[in-house]
Amino acid sequence: MVNKEVKNLLLLNIKAAVEDIVAADKQTFDTLHITDKLRREILNVLVSYSDNIPHPASGHGRSHGNGNNAPANTLLRWQVLAYVASIDLTIVKWFESHLDALSILHEVGYDTGSQKTDAQKSVQDSLSQLSGLWAVWAAEGPPLNFEQDTANQQDKTSQQGKVNGTVYGIANGIKAWCSGAHIVDYGLMTYRDKNGDSQLLIVDMQQEGIAIDNSSWQAVGMQATDTATIEFTDVAAEQVGAANAYLERVGFWHGAAGVAACWYGATAYLANYLLTSYQHKPNDYKAMYLGEISTAMALTQQYFYYVANLIDSEPKHQHQYSHELTIRTLRANVEQLARQVLERAGQALGAAPFCTNAHFARLAADLPVFIRQSHGAFDLQKIGELTSASATNLTSKATGNESKRQENLWQL
Repeated sequence: MVNKEVKNLLLLNIKAAVEDIVAADKQTFDTLHITDKLRREILNVLVSYSDNIPHPASGHGRSHGNGNNAPANTLLRWQVLAYVASIDLTIVKWFESHLDALSILHEVGYDTGSQKTDAQKSVQDSLSQLSGLWAVWAAEGPPLNFEQDTANQQDKTSQQGKVNGTVYGIANGIKAWCSGAHIVDYGLMTYRDKNGDSQLLIVDMQQEGIAIDNSSWQAVGMQATDTATIEFTDVAAEQVGAANAYLERVGFWHGAAGVAACWYGATAYLANYLLTSYQHKPNDYKAMYLGEISTAMALTQQYFYYVANLIDSEPKHQHQYSHELTIRTLRANVEQLARQVLERAGQALGAAPFCTNAHFARLAADLPVFIRQSHGAFDLQKIGELTSASATNLTSKATGNESKRQENLWQL
């Protein structure tokens, strides 16, 4: 069972801390004009809460000394992300990537608290010493190579022990689509090894041999994300986790749902502008658009609750397709909802908020770019394929006469 008091307390503390920063800047959220300085101040406060924000599925099967189950935490994580997204999508782009990096490292065993040996504990300590802002850069693109540094490997192993498959070496090559390139302290990057397997690298961004190029980033929406192409030349790096662990781990799709929570948070705030406008100056056509948006928002909100509970109760579902299909469906719903709210709110409110309200205008410009992290028709194709596979699996479990016909996947 979710401990709602703990959940609410953490979220309230984060909100209070952020609101103090905004108030100190003599602003309010509804008309928030955000600057680079204000973004960094808010981001720094959020990062300070990183250790308190649970990993996806961390509410499953945990128990404390008193025998009580730990709270189901996935929804809390998404609520935090949705709240940050309602402030600014650039901030949440950075913060979600930071939290995702920490969860990935946790999942591949880089900071596993259950390890007991001194060498293993030293690896956990080393992660805690890598404080600062993290980012996940996982886009496929130009080649990035990694070669083991034998001398450094021997030195590090003698100090810490070779744990969790950590390999020390040198990275060379290019990584594209790196958001937060200038502000990140540590990058968690993917690359393909000589066997074509996906591997994970940790790179300290505060070293020589790193060239950051923002020239190709011409976006208007999400313009401030500091997204760049990075070239690495003889840069020290650590390879962590097993081959293909990044793609094959259970949390891959849990993280994808976290991105959808970001989309939803911004969408919900845009929808709230229409609600507030109707309450201040009601008319029939605003009520009609509000009713249409409210119906769609309520359904998607309930689906978030369902998926969060599913992840916490069954993080490793026995049927391999289940969570991928469920989360792809969630993402497709949120993308459609975001486009619907942008269109209907614009029709109801006219040009004014797009032109005179800095907060509304920025969210409305950033959100269409951010939701393109969805893959549109490709995602729908995969949903169709996975739906067919799930229906086949359902039918194969049927017995007696039912096994002779296709089971209806959508029947109540």
